[in-house]
Amino acid sequence: MADLSILITAGGIGKRMGADVPKQFLLLCGRPILIHTLERLHGFAPKAQFIITLPEEWKQEWQQLCTKHDCDIKHEVISGGKERFNSVKKALEHCSGNNVLIHDGVRPLVSKDCFERALDSVKSNVASIPFVAINESMRRLEGEQNHAVNRDEYLIIQTPQCFHLKELKEAYEQNYSPQFTDDASVMEASGHTIHLFEGNPENVKITQAKDIQLAEFYLRRL
Repeated sequence: MADLSILITAGGIGKRMGADVPKQFLLLCGRPILIHTLERLHGFAPKAQFIITLPEEWKQEWQQLCTKHDCDIKHEVISGGKERFNSVKKALEHCSGNNVLIHDGVRPLVSKDCFERALDSVKSNVASIPFVAINESMRRLEGEQNHAVNRDEYLIIQTPQCFHLKELKEAYEQNYSPQFTDDASVMEASGHTIHLFEGNPENVKITQAKDIQLAEFYLRRL
């Protein structure tokens, strides 16, 4: 997997968490969430190139956390931009692999099976992303009205999302759009078909305080 670059996006500051530090630095079972994420991915692909995007003002704090928690995994840190789009576009210039896997820094619970499905999918697909099915009933808001919809027609999308680097860099030459909520939406807007593979339900994105409790529950069982 020497031709694989793994880009971990951690450029946010976590306003919804209401903490004094970015959410990726909050402790999960005694260690920063971002360190959990980096160590998990490194355990799956120790020969990959690792790049992390971080807010410029928090790069020094990250170095101190790595020292404090004995995390010596080799990686490059890139200053994040105003939007996630800008951060990823900047980081892609530093990727050396033919394939790139992009993962949220606050998803520390991706499974080995999901990761391996990602690597298998990217062998034959330019763009591949993990999904999980929706179990709850859903309704669509239309002005002041709402209507039931078929949940089987919708999916929850996760990371890691996997791409051929050349085509992804070309897609990121587009102008930014608020509708670019992930890398797959950028690729889709440039005309690429998005392939789906099964994710893992435990792969939660930690965005609120209650998510840490759920992640700790899962972490102790993985």
